[in-house]
Amino acid sequence: MKFSLGPILYFWPKQQVFDFYQQAAESDVEHVYLGETVCSKRRELKLDDYLAIAHMLREAGKKVTLSTMTLLEAPAELRELGKYCDNGEFDVEANDVSAIGVLQEQGLNFTAGPGINIYNHQSLRRLIDMGMTRWVVPFELSRDWLQDVLQHNLIDTVRDCFDVEVFSFGHIPLAWSGRCFTARSENRPKDQCELCCIKYPEGREVKSQEGQQVFVLNGIQTQSGTRYNLINQLPGMNGLVDIVRISPQPEGTFDWLQRFRSNINGEHPVTLTSKENNGYWLQLAGLATG
Repeated sequence: MKFSLGPILYFWPKQQVFDFYQQAAESDVEHVYLGETVCSKRRELKLDDYLAIAHMLREAGKKVTLSTMTLLEAPAELRELGKYCDNGEFDVEANDVSAIGVLQEQGLNFTAGPGINIYNHQSLRRLIDMGMTRWVVPFELSRDWLQDVLQHNLIDTVRDCFDVEVFSFGHIPLAWSGRCFTARSENRPKDQCELCCIKYPEGREVKSQEGQQVFVLNGIQTQSGTRYNLINQLPGMNGLVDIVRISPQPEGTFDWLQRFRSNINGEHPVTLTSKENNGYWLQLAGLATG
């Protein structure tokens, strides 16, 4: 079992991003994803910056994948997508079906990101035949569901053609919208947002009238209010999951990476707090902890 760092989902200052990936280079993580996947207005880093980071990480022995946007809203974003797909050096994680089309036209293999809706063996086999070599399972699906799909004869016969990756740590992206809810929370129109989401390095909390944190606002993305944490489910992933994804946090990411690695076989379980959940993986309500 290997570990990956997913793309940074929040809007961080450029130097903070560089510092984070310098730590990643010095860590024992095997895979690193780079790129803006949420909002094209977040321009602290451009493609050339990500490519420079990618070269640094590759020299440190990491496998690097460039991640594309999940929701495309303008022709300029489609052109930028083309640049990512045509980078000529690094694999690409397609987070939108349009990216799959571009990559297939070029005869390139790809990773299907968690934003691609694959819910059955027919869809999965279709993407494998199109050149998918790594599949990041949709956030809300369970271990039992994954096992059933992988055991189907359409998939079992080609199981060695692709890796299975599971989002295992971080606030779960639940939805994307044409509206920017972070801007709206500050009474700003989206077109005059002044990039206010940079003030919220781990998103902005949304609480119910009872005081329960139910969502996290992250620009046009809405995330789960509690943090998804599958650290205690790692033993059940052996033989089923190839790569465990950890979503970058402003603090503590690499400490959690070591905790996950030390608990692969269940030797060092962690007691989850009230701000964490693992429900989806266990076929429970999303907020639940099993």
